[in-house]
Amino acid sequence: MLGVLVAAVAGLLLLLLLHGRRYPFLWADLGAFVTLVGASLRCRWRLSRRPPITLLQVFQSHARRRPQHPLLLFQDEVHTFGDMERRSNRAARAFALHLGLQPGQTVAVFLPNVPSYVWTWLALAKLGCAMACLNCNLRGRALLHARSAAQAGIVLSCIELQAVVEEVLPDLKQEGVRVFYLNSTSPTPGVEALLPAIEAASDEPMPDHYRSNTTTNSKAVYIYTSGTTGLPKAAVITEMKVMMVANLARMCGLRENDIVYTTLPLYHSAGLLIGVGGCLEVGATCVLRAKFSASQFWDDCRHYNVTVIQYVGELMRYLCNSPKRANDREHGVRLAIGNGLRAVVWKEFLQRFGPISISEFYGATEGNAGFINYTGKIGAVGRANVFLKAFASFELIKYNVEQDEPVRNEDGFCIRVRPGETGLLVIKITSSTPFHGYAGDSQKTEKKILRNVFVKGDAFFNSGDLLMMDHEKFLYFQDRVGDTFRWKGENVATTEVEATLAMVDFIQEVNVYGVSVPGCEGKCGMAAVRLKPGESFDGESLYAFTRDTLPIYAAPRFVRIQNVLEITGTFKQCKGNLVKEGFDPNIITDPLFFRDEKKKSYVPMNPNIYANILDGSLNL
Repeated sequence: MLGVLVAAVAGLLLLLLLHGRRYPFLWADLGAFVTLVGASLRCRWRLSRRPPITLLQVFQSHARRRPQHPLLLFQDEVHTFGDMERRSNRAARAFALHLGLQPGQTVAVFLPNVPSYVWTWLALAKLGCAMACLNCNLRGRALLHARSAAQAGIVLSCIELQAVVEEVLPDLKQEGVRVFYLNSTSPTPGVEALLPAIEAASDEPMPDHYRSNTTTNSKAVYIYTSGTTGLPKAAVITEMKVMMVANLARMCGLRENDIVYTTLPLYHSAGLLIGVGGCLEVGATCVLRAKFSASQFWDDCRHYNVTVIQYVGELMRYLCNSPKRANDREHGVRLAIGNGLRAVVWKEFLQRFGPISISEFYGATEGNAGFINYTGKIGAVGRANVFLKAFASFELIKYNVEQDEPVRNEDGFCIRVRPGETGLLVIKITSSTPFHGYAGDSQKTEKKILRNVFVKGDAFFNSGDLLMMDHEKFLYFQDRVGDTFRWKGENVATTEVEATLAMVDFIQEVNVYGVSVPGCEGKCGMAAVRLKPGESFDGESLYAFTRDTLPIYAAPRFVRIQNVLEITGTFKQCKGNLVKEGFDPNIITDPLFFRDEKKKSYVPMNPNIYANILDGSLNL
């Protein structure tokens, strides 16, 4: 195998020398291929050892080598690698003794961005337990479903989320689920505070037998994605995937002397696995912030001497829209790692904040492969690199957006799109690019698999994303298919929002969809509703209801009242015309309402509000 690889590389080098001018990206393509293969071989070698070397052991090696090196900076707190090793040892012992945790169990973590999130993750890994990362914006039914999907018998939370915990506590107790706060005291009857037990525990390392059954495919983490089916789905993240995603930061250029700034939530793979995980992998420092703040972003970067920042597209737009300052270019940031950055914002960001290297990547949490824009091509998410394609076979196929399904030929097989055409990204499922699916529901897993795509019996992961490849083989993200749309860096499942709004007293039917807003990333939530007979629309009541039951990014910004909601012959709701008409009061004759955060109500939409949204003076 090694001899064949050496011969292949030698042949490729010769090809590069002969055809470098004709194929200007060959060197970059080969370099990216070698980097990826190196990372893959490193991860596979580690996990093939007995016992396997997981990301936990990589972290521990850094803790032994540089115990005083900062791992986590949070507000005025400094947590070194040694601190995190000892703290997670104490937590692991307390979890084992007081919670009775055994290897193979799953524990749900319901926390905001705080240092306890990191040492809890490490502690659970030391016990051979999987961590289910519950979105701290979830409420009620969605929260209960997320816990249930991962079959977590224990929930670890904190006093900051007391009201949310107490709302679902009776249901959790009925299901036999135990809840604990990672605090010194607990104001909630039936919820024990674990911090005293953790602080009293020994910081000696946990015995290796807790991890004796760990393998490459052991479930390490569950990270939730809305997808197109409504309620959150628990994507299975194996030890191998944890290792590979943590190596993504290294592949983008992260080094051990870097200081990474992340405001992304740790319940997402970007914040946890790329941000914190990347620092565990290379031995770097992570600056963790509870929530993103455009006004304090660069001040934080200067204060903490940040060299690498994490982003999603919306974050970069907020930074570009913030008031200009004389010191916009006075910082030490050299690299930005993230996804969803539009070309126009990309250019504006570089012009305003200086020559920062942008490492844009593409990948779904549950996906079996992804891309990195290693050339710096503005707007692209990667390249259809011939070498990488041999490593992870992917295609762009024709897709009927209205029918929400791939287009097939007379033989029943999918059709590849041509350069310049938009197509659905599908990635072949193989032993080297497996798809582990979702916990708790095999039907949801099966729905993400396309079969008999090009030949009978093949299987591809359906990304649910539409991409376009240009004539230079650069790939560009276009849109998401199905009912899910993206807003404020989050995926919003329309069926989940519809199910929630259907509980409102005066609503008979509801159809939720996303509409484009000039100058904004993704699509903004809008709901067409039919009122119950004899009922009237109550803007204040609806505002209060959505505030209490939905994450802020999922609450519809616009509401349209209709007498009849259009459906197909198979009773599927029609969204196409609604999406096209958007929220323009000059076109729509139906009653139209806007979510006004200042008045805490849905107020009648008018041309004035519409104009303010278009010119950006009214922030959504």
